[in-house]
Amino acid sequence: MSEENTNKWIIAASVILPTLMEIVDTTIVNVSLPHIRGGLSVSIDESTWVLTSYMVSNAIIIPITGWLSIRFGRKRYLIFSILAFTFFSFVCGYAPSFLLLVVARFMQGMAGGALQPISQAILLESFPKEQRGMAMAVFGMGVVVGPILGPVLGGWITDNWGWRWIFFINIPIGLLSVFLINIFVFDPSYIKKAKSERIDYIGLGLLAVAVGSLQILLDNAQRKDWFESRFITTLAIISFIGFVLFIYNEIKVKHPVVNLKIFKDKNFSIGNIVMFLGFFGFFGTIVLLPLYLQNLMGYTAFLAGLVLGPGAVTTLIGMPVTGRLLGKGFDPRKLLFLSLVINAIAVDIMAHFNLQADFISVILPRALQGFAISLFFVPLAAVTFANVENEDMGNASGIFNFIRNIGGSFGTSIVMTILTRRAQFHQSRLVENLTPLNDAFNQALQILSLNFHSVMQQYGAIYRELLRQSMMLAFNDSFYFCAALFVLLMPSVFLIGKTHKRVDMTKLH
Repeated sequence: MSEENTNKWIIAASVILPTLMEIVDTTIVNVSLPHIRGGLSVSIDESTWVLTSYMVSNAIIIPITGWLSIRFGRKRYLIFSILAFTFFSFVCGYAPSFLLLVVARFMQGMAGGALQPISQAILLESFPKEQRGMAMAVFGMGVVVGPILGPVLGGWITDNWGWRWIFFINIPIGLLSVFLINIFVFDPSYIKKAKSERIDYIGLGLLAVAVGSLQILLDNAQRKDWFESRFITTLAIISFIGFVLFIYNEIKVKHPVVNLKIFKDKNFSIGNIVMFLGFFGFFGTIVLLPLYLQNLMGYTAFLAGLVLGPGAVTTLIGMPVTGRLLGKGFDPRKLLFLSLVINAIAVDIMAHFNLQADFISVILPRALQGFAISLFFVPLAAVTFANVENEDMGNASGIFNFIRNIGGSFGTSIVMTILTRRAQFHQSRLVENLTPLNDAFNQALQILSLNFHSVMQQYGAIYRELLRQSMMLAFNDSFYFCAALFVLLMPSVFLIGKTHKRVDMTKLH
């Protein structure tokens, strides 16, 4: 089949499939960690390396994907990445030891890092210019829905088939993706004509050290009390020095692995800042909501997933609508501002949750936020890349995807820290009221005496309720923080310059 005769929707299906597989794999393991710990006999801290190893290698590869595509050929590199991802998925599922599982997850992340940006490039090139807003909307569905689908799918598979099947399920999907891409996807002329440049080994090494240290820091900072830990402090120093040397090297070297001069474009710089902070808040709420439902409201993992589900549905509905509006020339900055307003309102509603919240009360703000996210991703990408030249699109997109992932990692780490520390703060304040001089405390003891004859049992019941109340207040504070973040982001929209030309994203990687 020739490139000209291939239907764009067949190509879209071919590249979205591996993208969704990779994005789901970033979160599908989360709910299975207790089963992995039991199956391989490891501690809680050790088990988190199953997540960390994947995120570290994934983050290292994403910013250099455009360079790798030029060097090895995009279609060839994409097929290799899918095959490698599929193979190491099998190794993860088979792994008889925890060490092999961690190594296989690291290699799986190395292979999977290329799938998002390459699939995005192929998808956009398959649509005519007037339909590229719709193409970005299709890609955005996978980016936004994937992290939501992962925990739900992972919980169901683990409960019914066992934790190893969260990896084995990738094998048929990966093989099908390779089959479809081999038939329907072709390299554009600029990839075929590209000349191989000298490898920036120093830049690659510095990037790996800087990003790897940062990702390990973010994944472990809360458990180790941030800079109270020598391990976290050391990682922070290594990461900082690594990034400084990397930036210096990339500015000076003739053929950088990541061309940082792209940040001279005002729209690109501001767009990346908004992406970082926006996904910071978005992933923060995605982490908080299931924890609130499972730890305080008694929801199962599956029921918590059902609460997230309507948000995914409204995102799927909103993405095509956003794509059509952009295709008709609607100002993307207005859609972006509206997204931030709706996000702030939705998360503020979450900040008013209590221990009596019913199912519908929890679903509604999540569904509202899902629609807001559909107005965020596509318009932001449009304004960010509006003034970037075609030959710089691959490099720019690698940076953009990297910033998005790091924003999510920062959001998860910071929000969990706020939750933990605010819970401790509220607990210490509420304990001050547990005295014989407090009438409410005395009344509670009298009521509990009807069911508990032991004073220690009565005190124990009160203390358990105090812990729930303090944690509830901490969730409120954490949601308030995310809502405030969206409010503070609103003025940034007015800093983005008006686009003077149609975005040509044919070379976006």
